[in-house]
Amino acid sequence: MSIIDDNSDRLYYTIGEVADMFSVNASLIRFWEKEFDAIRPTKNKKGNRLFTAADIKTFKTIHNLVKERGFTLEGARQHMREKRNKPEGTAEVIEKLKDIRQRLIDLKAKI
Repeated sequence: MSIIDDNSDRLYYTIGEVADMFSVNASLIRFWEKEFDAIRPTKNKKGNRLFTAADIKTFKTIHNLVKERGFTLEGARQHMREKRNKPEGTAEVIEKLKDIRQRLIDLKAKI
């Protein structure tokens, strides 16, 4: 299942929602925001961070590199710089494969 519904018409997500999507603390989201220049949330009048779907895709890539593949933060930054011009990163491919697998399991259960 995808973290964000592709058909969603929402423009922004709060830091709590983003943290829940990745099962991490909001403090880690703030930390990654400071460590990775690619993440620049907008802030409302109260100063609350509001993340876009593009920010969440970046978080998905960072989460995959750091938490699942064991990259250091510097290694993840370097990897993201190298892959910036490529149309699709590893995290997106893995997420799509997980979605396809789940759909196949659902289809098998219906048969």
